[in-house]
Amino acid sequence: MPASASWRHRRFCSDRLLPGDCAAERAGAWVAAHPGLSLAGSRCVTAAEVPALAVAEVAPGVFVHTGAVALASPENGGDIANLGFVIGQDAVAVVDAGNTRAIGEALYAAIRARTDLPVRWLILTHMHPDHVFGAEVFREAGARIVASDRLPAALGARAESYVAALERQVGPVSALGSRLVLPDQTVTASETLDLGGRALRLSAEPTAHTDNDLTVRDTATDTWFLGDLVFDRHTPSLDGSVLGWIEVLRALAAEPAARVVPGHGGPVLGWPSGAAPTAAYLAGLVAETRAALDAGESLGAASRHVGADLADGWQLFDDFNARNATTAYRELEWE
Repeated sequence: MPASASWRHRRFCSDRLLPGDCAAERAGAWVAAHPGLSLAGSRCVTAAEVPALAVAEVAPGVFVHTGAVALASPENGGDIANLGFVIGQDAVAVVDAGNTRAIGEALYAAIRARTDLPVRWLILTHMHPDHVFGAEVFREAGARIVASDRLPAALGARAESYVAALERQVGPVSALGSRLVLPDQTVTASETLDLGGRALRLSAEPTAHTDNDLTVRDTATDTWFLGDLVFDRHTPSLDGSVLGWIEVLRALAAEPAARVVPGHGGPVLGWPSGAAPTAAYLAGLVAETRAALDAGESLGAASRHVGADLADGWQLFDDFNARNATTAYRELEWE
C-alpha cells in the first residue's frame, strides 16, 4: 500500500504519492531529500484512491496516455507529452514519465489500476522536461531508469534551466516535489528488455530531434514508441540536427511496423505514413534555409520568414517555427 503525504513549500501545499510500502519513516526521508519542502502529514492509501491518467490500450498489453497539444501551463499541469507502458507476463516497462512528479504519480496509478506486476524499467526517449520530470516516482517504485548514453550529459547541461522554468510554466502546486534524476543504465547502440513473454527492443538513434533520442519497439505487437522523432499536429521542435533528423526518419521508414506512438498527438499513427508530415516540414525548413543562406540573409532576417509557409496542419506553429529556423540556419551555414 503506498503512502500519500502532504508537502508544503513556502505557502503552497499539495499531496504527493510515495510508491511502495506504507511506512511513516519513508515520508520523513523523502522530504529530507527534497530541500525546501516540509511534511504536513501522511497516510496510507490504496491505488484506487490515487487519481490516474487516462490511458488507451492501443495494442494488447500496450497502453498510451495522450498529452495535450499545448504549451505547458497551470491549467494543464504540464500534461503535454505522450506516455506509455507495456505489460508482460513478469513485469512492466514504462516509456517516458511526464513533465512533473504529479504526472508520474498519476501514470503509476494508471499502471496499478491494470496490474500488480513490478514496474521494472522506465525508458526515457530523450531529455526534454515534458518526458523526464516524473522519473523519480518510478525509481521509488523499484524501476531502473534507462536512456541513451548521451542523455546524462545533455540533461546535466540544462538541468538548472529546466528546474528554474518548471514552476514558472506549470505553477508551484503542479511542480511541487518534481526534480530531475539521471538514468541507472544507458544504451549506446541497442538493447533488449525481457518483460516475460514479450521483449522490448531499444535503439539509440543518431542526432536528430536531440542528440539522445531512443526508440522502443514492442516486438510482441510491433508497436514502436518513437518519442519526439515523430510529431502529430504539434509543430516539430528541433533541438539536434535537421539533416540528421531527416536521415533518421528515412532509415526508420524503411522498417515496417504495425503502428507507431509519436511523442505528441496520435496516440497512434500508421507507418511509415505517420512520419510524412514531420519529414515534409523538415525538408521544407532545409530548402528555405538554404535559399536564405544563398541570398546572403542574416540569421535574424532568415528566422523571421523561413518556414512560415509550412504552417498548414500544425498547431503551436508560432511558438516553435522561428526557433527551428534559427537552429537550422546555424547548422546549415557551415555546409
